[in-house]
Amino acid sequence: MIEAGPQAVTLKAVAARIGRTHANVLHHFGSAEGLQRALMARLADAIVATIGEAVGRAHATDQDPREVVDLTFDAFGREGAGALASWMILSGNEDALDPILIAIRRLVDQLARDHDFDAAALTAETLGLVLTALGDALLGGPMAKALGVPRGTARALAVRQLTAAQRVIEGQTV
Repeated sequence: MIEAGPQAVTLKAVAARIGRTHANVLHHFGSAEGLQRALMARLADAIVATIGEAVGRAHATDQDPREVVDLTFDAFGREGAGALASWMILSGNEDALDPILIAIRRLVDQLARDHDFDAAALTAETLGLVLTALGDALLGGPMAKALGVPRGTARALAVRQLTAAQRVIEGQTV
């Protein structure tokens, strides 16, 4: 998917890549949508676990949220989650997004519980960060170029936003 884009994630292509027959892959996943859903679930679990660990480290050490922002932006950009999510939406396969949406919701609930964060504030900040990272993955380069700003401007804005919101998320007053 990362090499050729989400449209290349077909049963036939995956079968060829892993040295199996089309029938083997079809039997395992049931359909192309099943394959895409499994891919999204695998991406979601890995991404959310990594981001959750980074949030825990940032909270434990009072670090700025740069690592969390970078991991989120990289997941949607370099790791291909943004392209895959967009492809699924545009091809009418929105149900395949459920694994990542559920994984993000689980992470927010877990962080709010484990770190005694303000759940409503954490939910709002997560929404902002995910939508910013997705937008950056899809349009960040061309938009930054058109506006004459450095490519990392959206990341810097996301760090600034999370830094400002950190006190609210942790239940402190601003």
